[in-house]
Amino acid sequence: MILDSTLDEKKGIPTRYLILLMIFVVTAVNYGDRATLSIAGTEVAKELGLSAVSMGYIFSAFGWAYLLMQIPGGWLLDKFGSKKVYSYSLFFWSLFTFLQGFIDVFPLAWAGVSMFFMRFMLGFSEAPSFPANARIVAAWFPAKERGTASAIFNAAQYFSLALFSPLLGWLTFALGWEHVFTVMGIIGFVLTIIWVKFVHNPTDHPRMSAAELKYISEGGAVVDMDHKKEATPAAGPKMDYIRQLLTNRMMLGVFFGQYFLNTITWFFLTWFSDLPRAGQGNVDSESGVCGFDSGAVWLCWRRTGRAVFGLSDWPRLHADFCA
Repeated sequence: MILDSTLDEKKGIPTRYLILLMIFVVTAVNYGDRATLSIAGTEVAKELGLSAVSMGYIFSAFGWAYLLMQIPGGWLLDKFGSKKVYSYSLFFWSLFTFLQGFIDVFPLAWAGVSMFFMRFMLGFSEAPSFPANARIVAAWFPAKERGTASAIFNAAQYFSLALFSPLLGWLTFALGWEHVFTVMGIIGFVLTIIWVKFVHNPTDHPRMSAAELKYISEGGAVVDMDHKKEATPAAGPKMDYIRQLLTNRMMLGVFFGQYFLNTITWFFLTWFSDLPRAGQGNVDSESGVCGFDSGAVWLCWRRTGRAVFGLSDWPRLHADFCA
């Protein structure tokens, strides 16, 4: 279905696919950064003397900031464009991920507060990412390909956790928990440079052929989405839009479905890797093993978990193996 652009003047991979690959990779790193504390959390809590309650607040900091920044993030994207906002977002979330690796330089009395702040700013910085993904797909893909493109970049979050969980677990065991954050931060800095160099509006991209631009434009891609337009007076009362959304049954169904899905998602992103080892005092050599197990659970859950109810035994098996 994707790739009917046929008569590209430039042979090779269509530019929109490379843009989608960039979104996929950046989204994978985005979720990898979210999961860092889940993998390294036991070691962090042990070294900094943080209780389970303190860790709960620190885990929650990301979600609070992410929620608060959703609408402002969308406004920034509309005002300044996807590339610019995403570039700053990627840089700053990588920075705050990187800095978490140096939390132990603070006095122990301030370590918990410092980690809370870093996680809060991580959520604040990552908030525009998924709205930006949607905008970029709308600009680069015709309507008939947009659903597939969206499914691909959404799959990156699950690919990320299947990939990074074992790798970060190994880093925790082999090099220490600090390297989980510093390595992911450095990956983000490198991606920021690549993003700035490669991602452009469809009409401005140096690799874009006239044939591909015509194909996506005629198919409904909003190729000039980020170009500045003359301001026009807004029509209608904007507050009424909120009422319309909150009374739309389809929107409410999507809202509650996403809410319940995220309840499960964030359990895996926060406590799952640590839960089997809680109170066991067995957090050194098993970090890599439990990280691998977490990644395997993520992969299997997304592929078959909703069809195979026996997979609900995985947490028990995970606990028995990692305890």
